Amino acid sequence: MFSCYNKVIGLYSNLINNVKGFGTLVILGIDPGVATVGFGIINEKDGVPKPKRYGVISTPAGIRLALRLKQINDDVSQLIKTFKPDAIAVEELFFNTNQKTAVMVAHGRAAVILAGEEHGIPMFEYTPLQIKKAVAGYGRATKKQVMEMVRRLLLMEQIPKPDDAADALAIAICHARYTNSLLNIEGGGVCSTI
Repeated sequence: MFSCYNKVIGLYSNLINNVKGFGTLVILGIDPGVATVGFGIINEKDGVPKPKRYGVISTPAGIRLALRLKQINDDVSQLIKTFKPDAIAVEELFFNTNQKTAVMVAHGRAAVILAGEEHGIPMFEYTPLQIKKAVAGYGRATKKQVMEMVRRLLLMEQIPKPDDAADALAIAICHARYTNSLLNIEGGGVCSTI
């Protein structure tokens, strides 16, 4: 159960309408994993992001992987039903030296992507470099710098906890910034993060 806390697949006129001031864009940011999945939901209107809810989905160790993935899928589906996001932004898989961890994160991402697809929500992926640049202004920013900027951009008194939730909020902010970019507004309706 959840606790409170660029690749475009098509044209999404509702996203473009929100960018041009016709409404509030609700973005669900996801920091994927299997043991812990961070989520952050923001409302964005006229370039101003506001936090709505954030937290983590935790799956218990020691149970079959398939059950953990089902729980992630079910909990993300519940978030979608509850908050009705216009878009889901997910961190793109980054392969580091630990391949076992990368494979587990890929499994968790798949459960999230499936939930979004099942509900017909547009999915967007961003690299860690894109997220850091969009949030902190520098693609090589430290985790501490990114978290401090999340706090400032969302006008929060403290850095959101746990870290996975703060990361998910950063991903949501990244999507809001790219959605509002000139690439999107002047590009004929396609949000490009490439």
